[in-house]
Amino acid sequence: MATSEGRYGVAVSGRRGLILSHGDEAPAALLEEWLTEHDCEYEVHDVTGGPLPALDGFTFVASLGSVQSATSTDPPWVAAEIELLREAVAAELPVLGVCFGGQALSIALGGRVAPASKPQIGWFELSERVDAVPPGPWFHWHYEQLSVPPGGEPLAHSEAGPAAFRHGRHIGLQFHPEVTLEVIASWSRSEEELAKLGVSADELRAQSEVLAPLARRHAWELFGLWWEGLTA
Repeated sequence: MATSEGRYGVAVSGRRGLILSHGDEAPAALLEEWLTEHDCEYEVHDVTGGPLPALDGFTFVASLGSVQSATSTDPPWVAAEIELLREAVAAELPVLGVCFGGQALSIALGGRVAPASKPQIGWFELSERVDAVPPGPWFHWHYEQLSVPPGGEPLAHSEAGPAAFRHGRHIGLQFHPEVTLEVIASWSRSEEELAKLGVSADELRAQSEVLAPLARRHAWELFGLWWEGLTA
């Protein structure tokens, strides 16, 4: 396999990752594209369909979004996944948590997740960020809000609270750098629910069409930041 180099010049080929998905609604999308472009092997495991895999043989873990709350005791896979993330942290396997995954990572590291002051759906700029994290706008879709866990470093904030944190080699995100236009179109089919929140599905899709190319470039920078474990 040819060696490919990431944004910061460190090879990522020869790695084998575990991507934890939670049904068809939240695919890895751009994250899969980034991993493939960097000759990085990975296995996608839908945790809703069976037992969680062992971490043996994997060199990193990514946890994606979900319609479930990271604070739920039912379904049982939620608590099981949080425990698996604790095992990954203990084994020093770099973890990337995206939205639900970021909340699960925060809990695994001793943080907490609480209802957001208001749901955050759409494209939002980041504030109070380190220089290595692009300002966005980034796509958000969440009803709950993660906290920066003890020992963690905030990387950025949004209107709702912490939007990204680093804890050693691990990064948790409250937003969705992985989404594509197809994913956003699928999520925005719940037009009645969006209308209750004052969000126009048509405007959301139109805005996404404009912002998608920039968001993809920013996602490449952010995935590289996670992989290298760098901050400004």
